[in-house]
Amino acid sequence: MEQLNRRQILTGLAAGAGGALAAKSAAAKSLADSNPTGSTSKYYKTLPSLWNVTAPPTFVPNLVIGSGFGGSISALRLAQAGEQVAILEKGFKWPTGPWNNTFSNDFTPDGRAFWYRTSAKMIAGDTTRFDSFGGIVDVSEFPNMTAWHGACVGGGSMVFTGCMIQPDQTYFDQLFNGLVSYDDLNSTYYPRVRQMLNLSTMPTDIYKSSSFGHSRIWDQNVTAAGYSITPCQSIFNYDVVRAEVHNQSRASATVALSNHGNSNGAKFDLNQNYLKYAQATGNAKVYPGFEVQTITTSGNQFVVTGFLRTPDNKVLSTNTITCNRLFMAAGSIGTTTLMVKAQSLGLLPNLNSAVGQGWGSNGDVLVVRSSAGLEGLTQGTPCASRIHDPTSGTLPVTLENWYVPGVPLNIGIVASLGMVFDPVNRGNFTYNAANDSATLNWAADGNAEALASCKVVNNKIAYYSKTAPGAEPWIPDVSGMNWTAHPLGGMVIGQATDNYGRVEGYKGLYVMDGALMPGSTGAVNPSLTISAIAERNIEAIIAAGY
Repeated sequence: MEQLNRRQILTGLAAGAGGALAAKSAAAKSLADSNPTGSTSKYYKTLPSLWNVTAPPTFVPNLVIGSGFGGSISALRLAQAGEQVAILEKGFKWPTGPWNNTFSNDFTPDGRAFWYRTSAKMIAGDTTRFDSFGGIVDVSEFPNMTAWHGACVGGGSMVFTGCMIQPDQTYFDQLFNGLVSYDDLNSTYYPRVRQMLNLSTMPTDIYKSSSFGHSRIWDQNVTAAGYSITPCQSIFNYDVVRAEVHNQSRASATVALSNHGNSNGAKFDLNQNYLKYAQATGNAKVYPGFEVQTITTSGNQFVVTGFLRTPDNKVLSTNTITCNRLFMAAGSIGTTTLMVKAQSLGLLPNLNSAVGQGWGSNGDVLVVRSSAGLEGLTQGTPCASRIHDPTSGTLPVTLENWYVPGVPLNIGIVASLGMVFDPVNRGNFTYNAANDSATLNWAADGNAEALASCKVVNNKIAYYSKTAPGAEPWIPDVSGMNWTAHPLGGMVIGQATDNYGRVEGYKGLYVMDGALMPGSTGAVNPSLTISAIAERNIEAIIAAGY
């Protein structure tokens, strides 16, 4: 394709500016005339269902804030017990289907990708600019840490890489100190979640297909270095991935799409199981587009205030909901921020001193090698395998066979998502009333030892596999000093809550999400452990009646 220089581009823009503006104005008028919302967003025509938002009721017995793993599990089990439940979600309900074109891609993101932003520093390091819209990934930026987390109905299940791995008991027990029984999770709650989410490892025919040549190369590299490979269980629906391979579904998981959603529903996300089943009982309803601002009490009830808006950021109403029981499941960042704010403003004065403490990054590190050889044209996103090295670095390291976000083609770069077991480095949240925000206090070098440990392992693999660490000058060998996709802690179990997520100081207030985790889940992805503990906790709460 002929390359246009900057002068040609500017000349073309100038020549067409008047006509483009006129056409845009006419299109906006036509769009406003054809939809009841009056939205002029360019996304309305293809995604009108995002605008289906309604205000929650003024009272509900059980209120869940957040629709990710912990919130969805809580809602289902309460609904099955005959309880009426409302689920508040600040993000929107994104439709999926075999040929849908719902989401932004990972490599040229637009407003559908990020939550009301106009730019973001991508994982590979470049800054991309786009239009502001209520996209699927929220980016929380703090002085020394940036956290990516879901902002949509289904939460993290829509945007994560799909791995759901059980931690080693040795690491788990160091983190939870006997507050949660590993044996109970292993025998009852981990299996329950696996069954509900249809977790499975990658089938052989998918693994051998063209889109997973990078996975096979990765396995060859780590095997050459003497590592034993463990298959990864995943939330991906391999029937959908297989349909992609045979051109019977829109290409998504096979062309390096994951971080901003899979339009064809390749992930068996929470909208396809827990949330679906909860709403099918007739006792639970999800309210998208509702962002909670404050939480307080009135007598024996909780009072939640927030506002309802459309994805093009039009505020429709401010609403107050009262409830008898309140389940916090807005994720580590969302839940902790709301609790720290309520404590600081005296809205929930009985919260204890552990609120906002014990936050960690789960030891996330991005790891890259190059000159790895070419096999297949594109990169698939489901993770086939992982390795664990407890001794080469100063901290134990897990590497998972990943893809290169933002690079759909296989160009000889192999990536790993590293998760390092770090039981020590933790941050805390404080509230700033001047700008109505919570700040994470995290050391500038808080992930330094994690990066160093991953570097040792990656160098070992590179040496024995005759590959090169990093893909210089574009991508370093290890990165993520100030980034995580697995924010954890802030309302740590057994500290800010009791052993089952009941918040100290308030009967009827619970935490059911990643905020409960003690900053790490033991060198693995946190979603399986968050889900298993949520199943355990809600079962105990329902049985006890509080």
